[in-house]
Amino acid sequence: MKILPNRIKLLVFAALLLTTVFCFGNHSKPQKDTVKTSIISFRIKLKSNEKIRIMPAFLKFNKHLAYSFTLDDGYRSAYLTSFPLLNGGKISGPMVDEWKSDQGGDGTNSKGLFYSDGVGNKIPFKLGLAINGGAIGDFSAYRGHLSWAEVKEMYNSGWDILNHGLHHATKHGTNFLTEVTGNTTSIQQNLGFTMSQFVVPGGESDPGYHLEYEKDALANGSFSVASYVGAGPVIKVKDKVNLDKMVYSRVFVQSSKDTIGFKTMDRYLTTFDSVAKLPDPIWYNAYTHGVGNGNLWSLSMRFTDFKYYMTSIANKYGSKGDDSLWMAPWQEVYEYIWLRDRIKINYVQKGKEAEVTIELPEIPPTFRYRAISLAIDTPAKFETESKSPDVTISDDGKNKHKLINLQFK
Repeated sequence: MKILPNRIKLLVFAALLLTTVFCFGNHSKPQKDTVKTSIISFRIKLKSNEKIRIMPAFLKFNKHLAYSFTLDDGYRSAYLTSFPLLNGGKISGPMVDEWKSDQGGDGTNSKGLFYSDGVGNKIPFKLGLAINGGAIGDFSAYRGHLSWAEVKEMYNSGWDILNHGLHHATKHGTNFLTEVTGNTTSIQQNLGFTMSQFVVPGGESDPGYHLEYEKDALANGSFSVASYVGAGPVIKVKDKVNLDKMVYSRVFVQSSKDTIGFKTMDRYLTTFDSVAKLPDPIWYNAYTHGVGNGNLWSLSMRFTDFKYYMTSIANKYGSKGDDSLWMAPWQEVYEYIWLRDRIKINYVQKGKEAEVTIELPEIPPTFRYRAISLAIDTPAKFETESKSPDVTISDDGKNKHKLINLQFK
């Protein structure tokens, strides 16, 4: 008789245990994956009943060649010479840094180097900066590296910032994970954004160290990594591009010991011409280090060479030439192609009007760019109309009627 209450307690406990297991089982049951999408719609009004065909442009502004050029290590010459040359402004005169190297330029005024957006607007050439947060500091007249204010100004002008490790560490004993995540934190604290692309630093190292960097970067917020081997430097973009955990290689452009003429730069330009002449749309990728008057660490481009190289490209492929070039940093091109390969476009044409609906995927929060260009095939002139506050539209419907650019908010 005395054990009956204990049995009752046991039964109650068992019931509660089963109920608890059942409840936790329900809550922990995997839910069906949901993808947040958004819909953008607009109208195309044609001047005639001619049929229209719409597809995502292979590259932004429907260009033939995307060229991504990166300056590694965050040297001050990026701000003193290349930024004003490309963006327009006063190029620094000679500036001898803490290492007794001249990171200045020729002291001239530049009007800038440009390509167009295909609808009548000029856009200055933009580069990427692979920087080490541990080397960036407050402004000093003789600093060898950039200041935070200089990096911020270039970033605000459309240059992209790529993770290059906190201290550019490569030697035996390097904590690669800390280098990756520490630099991410440094840029977040000082500039207020999160980097999403990584560039493996070079230098004295153990064999295979780059593989450690690749692994830790891809596992900690980087969508792709520039390394010694991988995709490219010439990447075809006509078909869907596999961007998942992409590792890519780059062309190293540097000055030679010969300071007479531009024979070395002409060889690089000949290679560039061969890439530009490829029949399908291409993404091409290159880098250097310093771009001042001195060939810093003998791993850089002297400013005279850099100016000649970039001006030659601009005159031939920029807005002064055939305007086939999209001169944009790696991150901008990467994010365009990522979105291009994921959007869904539907359109219905009735006479002189076409209703266009675009389904956008959920875009990662660290993405900086949210834009797409549409290649239009119609002999008819047209204009676009949208009542959506979430998109800005520009087009060339009154002249070439081949392009619509969409900027999503």
